[in-house]
Amino acid sequence: MRNESLRWGSIALAVGLALAGPVAAADSFDLAVTVDDLPVHGPLPAGMSWLGIAESHVASFKAHGVPEAFGFVNAAKLKKFPESAAALDAWRKAGHPLGNHTFTHMNLDKAPSIEAWQDDVVLGEPDVASRMQGADWHYLRYPFLVAGGPRHDAALTFLKGRGYKIADVSLSFSDWAYTDTYARCVAKGDTQAIAAMKSYYLKSVDQEIALMKTRSKQVYGRIIPQVLLTHMGGWSAVTLPDVLARLDAAGARYVTLAKAQSDPAYALSGSQNMIEREAAKRGITLTAGEAILPALDVNSLCN
Repeated sequence: MRNESLRWGSIALAVGLALAGPVAAADSFDLAVTVDDLPVHGPLPAGMSWLGIAESHVASFKAHGVPEAFGFVNAAKLKKFPESAAALDAWRKAGHPLGNHTFTHMNLDKAPSIEAWQDDVVLGEPDVASRMQGADWHYLRYPFLVAGGPRHDAALTFLKGRGYKIADVSLSFSDWAYTDTYARCVAKGDTQAIAAMKSYYLKSVDQEIALMKTRSKQVYGRIIPQVLLTHMGGWSAVTLPDVLARLDAAGARYVTLAKAQSDPAYALSGSQNMIEREAAKRGITLTAGEAILPALDVNSLCN
């Protein structure tokens, strides 16, 4: 009982900390929205469908004036969940483009060989190309944002040979880390835990937006155009309206991926967050974010 009381005490504090509103707008910035793991990310929460999750994303984008959300497809999921094809079709019907995230979401560093990874890229192409007829689908998002240590040059040469451009990432709120827990909590009907997660998550969104502005100025001397990474899952769908409201308040001006990445800061691709990658390259120590207290162990909830 004591441990349970402590757990709910921590959750209540987390909720209280996160009830503060969105960060105030200061410096405006261009932002492109990208969504990984279409058409299926994580377990499907009870009462949801993959089509419904896609339609929820589309509605949120429309409500906030997002002209383009570039979706990156793991086509192997279409074989496992055939009904999820409707999510891709709804995405395209709304005018949002699709790109390749490899067939099975294969990690370049952990692939059996560079050839196996290349084959996985090629296998992912038909289901994207067939839905993008007449439009440019030759963008690839590296799974796990791993661009390959010793394999990087060979992978990039291969991709360029097939006409690909790399979709980089400069801003992410780690929505993927909440996906499994959200599905568990929905199954258990644990609304308290869901409220705690949402409040804590939105507090972290506020912090990441503020950090992005600070760190971008540290590294580039300005706020560069941003590329946001989110995922096609149930948690992302239910929190996206609040996330976009915070970005609106922070001064986001929504643009296409091509527009954002036309900035010189995106000239070189690599692994992980590009601002952090560039800082490491230049030997710049980035400003650290303050801890959000009390910490919320998301993985411990609803087990």
